[in-house]
Amino acid sequence: MTAVTDQDNSNSNSSRGGSGKSDGEVPGRGGDGRWDDGLIARRAAAAEAREAGGAGPRTPTEDDVEPQVEAYVPSGGPLPPRLDALRELVGLSRARLDRDTLAEAGRVLDEAAARQRLSSRHTVIAVAGATGSGKSTLFNALAGAPISDTGLRRPTTSQPIACSWTDGAAGLLDRLAVPGRLRRRPHPGPAASDEALQGLVLVDLPDHDSAATEHRDQVDRVLALVDAVIWVVDPEKYADAALHERYLRPLAGHAEVTFVVLNQTDRLPGEAADLVLDDLRRLLDEDGIALGEHGEPGATVMSLSALTGDGVPELREMVGRFVQARTAATRRLSADVDAAAARLRPVYVAEGRPGLGERARDEFTDRLAEAVGAAATGQAAEREWRRNAGRACGTPWLRLWRWYENRGLPGSLDRMGQALTPPEEELTARQRVEQAVRIVADDAADGLPGPWAQAVREAAFNGAKGLSEALDELAVRAGSPGASKRGGGSETGQGASAGTSLGAPLGGRPAKPPRPKWWPAAVLAQVSMTLLQIFGGLWLVGQIIGVLEPGLVTPALIMLAGVVGGPLVEWSCAAAIRGPARRYGQDAERRLRDAAAACGRARVLDPVAAELVRYREVRERYVTVTEFSTTGR
Repeated sequence: MTAVTDQDNSNSNSSRGGSGKSDGEVPGRGGDGRWDDGLIARRAAAAEAREAGGAGPRTPTEDDVEPQVEAYVPSGGPLPPRLDALRELVGLSRARLDRDTLAEAGRVLDEAAARQRLSSRHTVIAVAGATGSGKSTLFNALAGAPISDTGLRRPTTSQPIACSWTDGAAGLLDRLAVPGRLRRRPHPGPAASDEALQGLVLVDLPDHDSAATEHRDQVDRVLALVDAVIWVVDPEKYADAALHERYLRPLAGHAEVTFVVLNQTDRLPGEAADLVLDDLRRLLDEDGIALGEHGEPGATVMSLSALTGDGVPELREMVGRFVQARTAATRRLSADVDAAAARLRPVYVAEGRPGLGERARDEFTDRLAEAVGAAATGQAAEREWRRNAGRACGTPWLRLWRWYENRGLPGSLDRMGQALTPPEEELTARQRVEQAVRIVADDAADGLPGPWAQAVREAAFNGAKGLSEALDELAVRAGSPGASKRGGGSETGQGASAGTSLGAPLGGRPAKPPRPKWWPAAVLAQVSMTLLQIFGGLWLVGQIIGVLEPGLVTPALIMLAGVVGGPLVEWSCAAAIRGPARRYGQDAERRLRDAAAACGRARVLDPVAAELVRYREVRERYVTVTEFSTTGR
């Protein structure tokens, strides 16, 4: 960075252009009554002094200026991590928040980066005020010379005028867009030699209530860039609503870099100045500005008369201590970060503890299981087990009767069961899925700020596209009754899914129920009972027709043993298969339930959880931004 004043920069630029002076160069005055604020003039004076053999101190030149540093605070200070967190916060939020919401935070980051690249040994303080408040007079009193024009003509100041006590402020003034012709140095004297003011860059602004719109625009632009501001008010306009509502109240968080000066106290008789000053403090307190009294951090409030000089030395002393602290830029940037964080609070801070708990996940799984018909699938699997057991262990006569029923004749039990199936429940399965997604999205978004709640709902609804079809496919593979009908299939498909077959394997489950090892023994026992019935019957028939000798007791007992033994074997098998059939049905229900839960988790819960994780990340960054707040905002 070029460590020269901007007036010097202007002169050097004109020299490089081939001429001795620029058109806007202001002649310097030294001991002969001229302004001595030009590099060429100072070098010429130094050369003359050396030629004359003078032993006085040599005037600093561009080559003598120490290089500028960029850091404001030690690396462990709170500002760098806050800026890093704010930068990460903006980066993570670009896809979720609109550009206008992040505009102020982006501006703060840009201005912080620009300020940190410039001199940290300088403190830029603007003098602002209303028309006729005497700010230019105060500016001249601090500089010790009539640098800024004053007079009865309003507005007197039309462009910012800067006065720099030391070299090296060119970059700062370039950032403020102060023309080279309006850059000054203080008049040689007590004000210029005051060690406490070394590093001060004082800027006189146009009137903030000027009738010229461009003047107000310049005030707003410069106030957003300076390190501190001295507000000059007068006894007539200190309560002006334009000042308080447009500037002081919005900048309440910048109290530590704010001076409020009640000027023109020489016009107030007796104790009137103290009364007006107390009322000014009251108004500032209502604006939310912390007052730096009793050693507490806050705005400096005092009264003076720039015209008579009463109170000016005290203000110069306060400004000197403020400048030598070398913390104004850091405080200003911290206050800017606080203000940006306060504006972003509604989009980052939730009312409660948002998230997706286990209860919400379980309820979502229950609703999907209900929509996919997991319970009905388990019951169908249990009936299928019992049916297979009945086929294997039942008497031939009972099996013949069931075959007759399964032919689908009118009045059969299967057709009656199909007729009793409420079609309305089948038609609302898709609505159940949509309701489950809507409820879980609302649960996850509950308490979230608006943009993040919308992002969570969008993630859930986008993931739910095709969920009903995927669940229908699972139900068809599992043989859930009415599965194809939920997916819009035909009655043929529905009949196939609700038939005796369990369909294709789901999660490794076999297509048909397994056969227990004891079933062959039960089948052999049932065959034996049937053979006993046949043998006893044939024996009785043979006696009736006279082929065999008469004797009804023995064949009757044999036949009776077969007739009683067959149902007894079937009943024993039915009792034995009750537990395994129930477990098989529960296993089928669980597998379908788990498959539906996995599908819902992959399509809905995981995207929702990802959005919640992103929100937690930005919330952590926001906490870091606000953790070391110096304004309590």
